[in-house]
Amino acid sequence: MTEQRLRIGFVPIARPTFDLGLARDLTAQLHEALAGYALQGSTELVMDGAAVQSRISELADSQLDMLLLLQASFADSTMALELARAIDVPLLLWALPEAQVGGRLRINSFCGVNLAAHGLRRAGIAYETILAAPEDTDAHAKLYDFARAAMVKRRLQGARIGRLGENPAGFDTCLVNRVGLRSRLGIEAPQYALSPFFQQAREAHTGRIDALAASLSERLADFDAQDADETRGTLGVYLALDELVNDEGLDGVAVRCWPEFFTDLGCSACGAMSLLSDALTPTSCEADVNGTITQLILQWLSGEPAFGSDIVAFDLDADAATLWHCGLAPLSMADPTVPPSATIHSNRAKPLLMQFPLKPGRVTIARLSEASGDFRLVIGRGEMLRAPMAFGGTSGRIRFDSGASVVMDKLLGEGLEHHLSLTYGEHAQSLEMLARMLGMDVLRL
Repeated sequence: MTEQRLRIGFVPIARPTFDLGLARDLTAQLHEALAGYALQGSTELVMDGAAVQSRISELADSQLDMLLLLQASFADSTMALELARAIDVPLLLWALPEAQVGGRLRINSFCGVNLAAHGLRRAGIAYETILAAPEDTDAHAKLYDFARAAMVKRRLQGARIGRLGENPAGFDTCLVNRVGLRSRLGIEAPQYALSPFFQQAREAHTGRIDALAASLSERLADFDAQDADETRGTLGVYLALDELVNDEGLDGVAVRCWPEFFTDLGCSACGAMSLLSDALTPTSCEADVNGTITQLILQWLSGEPAFGSDIVAFDLDADAATLWHCGLAPLSMADPTVPPSATIHSNRAKPLLMQFPLKPGRVTIARLSEASGDFRLVIGRGEMLRAPMAFGGTSGRIRFDSGASVVMDKLLGEGLEHHLSLTYGEHAQSLEMLARMLGMDVLRL
């Protein structure tokens, strides 16, 4: 996002035999239109090999999110290929339209981009393209989506998702592919045992638990009606998770939430995971690392928390589906017209869970999936409807843009994982661009 000062390497290329005055004017216009980004690179036209090397040296240590090559005039593909090979970040080519009024072809930008695209394609270098005037709003929307996707790709390199315990038997949807995650995304998934974590949760600081309980008592109806010792157990889990994240430099956590939290620790993990996700450290239950990665991607795109849920029902007559989980959705997703409450787990009868319907609004659905045997990015869009609680815990009624029956058939026909993640807002285009950057297929729900 521009407010996060996305870092863009800016390189305008040209050839001296074209109208350099017009090329410079258009370059300056686009550079000015990009003032909301952290631009690296001047408006000086790059027209030969020496200038290319100078610009590469200038940008080499800039920690760019993306590279924007502006075809300020015609040029062959030599400079574009040299820049793309030297600066290994997602690449966007911008071509400029030209008035067709007779007389000289002044910049011939599109033909230059055509040559660059062909050379890049033959070299196996991915890119996206824009053909637009410097002030075109649709073009800037595409650039914004591309820059956000590029930022996510950069941040995934070196991300760490802690896996606390193993996935339950029969939950192959939550298996972890550490080799694939490391080689394809640059993500590490360190493993942690439950028993020492439980001891850490039991030893959580009493004063911090007291302060957290006092805060939640004001935010959650029925909080004080829950078993105090068991509720404090969940708050100890939150503090222990937060400490684990900080001590180990984790970007998210995937937790084996049952049965041991109930049987060994005597409380639920759900409320703790809700609080952690709401504080922008995404969490998934059932040790679902790919679910947490999906939430992390959505969180980075939206700047808001993400929620991993099950789809538990379809109402084909009403063209709607129900998303649900026990009670781990971030509190910031609560419908503001329905005060959230504290509750117990529906099957295990232990606190602390968050209970509320999800707020209405546009949502983006996603899943880093391995159902096909390789990584794919599953992407969907829809409208979260204002609706009463479907079941205890956290639930939401969604109307998918593609229709409930289409989504149901794809979920079952493709054998997708039972966890899907969501965040509020429109982020599907950035997700599709990210998938192309990562060399992944896309499955659209």
